[in-house]
Amino acid sequence: MFHHVKPRSKLHSAASIAELIYHSAVRDVRKGHGNALWALASNMLTAVIFVAAFYLMFMVLGLKGAKLRGDFLLYMLSGIFLYLTHIKALSAILGADGPSSPMMQHAPMNTIISIAGSALSALYIQVMSLTLILFVYHVGFTPFEIADPVGAFGMLLLAWFTGVAVGLVLMAIRPWFPAFVSIFKTVYQRANMIASGKLFVVNTLPTFMVSLFDWNPLFHIIDQCRGFVFGNYFPRYTNVEYPIIIGVILIVIGLMGEFYTRQFASSSWEARR
Repeated sequence: MFHHVKPRSKLHSAASIAELIYHSAVRDVRKGHGNALWALASNMLTAVIFVAAFYLMFMVLGLKGAKLRGDFLLYMLSGIFLYLTHIKALSAILGADGPSSPMMQHAPMNTIISIAGSALSALYIQVMSLTLILFVYHVGFTPFEIADPVGAFGMLLLAWFTGVAVGLVLMAIRPWFPAFVSIFKTVYQRANMIASGKLFVVNTLPTFMVSLFDWNPLFHIIDQCRGFVFGNYFPRYTNVEYPIIIGVILIVIGLMGEFYTRQFASSSWEARR
């Protein structure tokens, strides 16, 4: 894996980097779970528990009638799974090997490969988990139809992309302010339980409530995803461009910060994670 071979061409160099990212992603999937199937099962269980908890809450509070016309589980998944994908991507980037990690002692390895591998491993687990959940629901319970599957999947990728972007910025500043990053991550995750908009239909909110949440890229992504999932829902207060722009800006800031921070790498950083 880490046998260094001098690239013979740009194509060979690209292939070598892609191979390193692949092995890093596989290692990251297996880092928390020795068995890849158990990693999928654990992630699916998390999603199922979330869906079951919010389903019971909607039933107890009598809010099920406020859903969109269509499959109620798809309504729940379009919010919960995008939220989980965003948070899992953020956590994966924060958990990636930094410049002071022992893995960086291997010559071909660098932090960009570690970050890319962690991001792809999070995306792989989320996509596989969602595919299996939808397959079981479609075959075992009731057939369903998604109005625009490509657009809905694009929103899943955008939720992952923005999670990576936020995680990259936090990763860059964590060595300088470890306590702040830890607190911010917790607050960000808890705030997005509400601010992501997964619990309500945005078109039904009054204007003053929309203004409270429209700063959040995930708020736009989830609402736009429901527009792709349900043919009778047309988002009026959100757009796709905003989360893309915010994601790109945060990626650039995060990469610049990571490059600057890398120059001051210290072996004591690993103890502060």
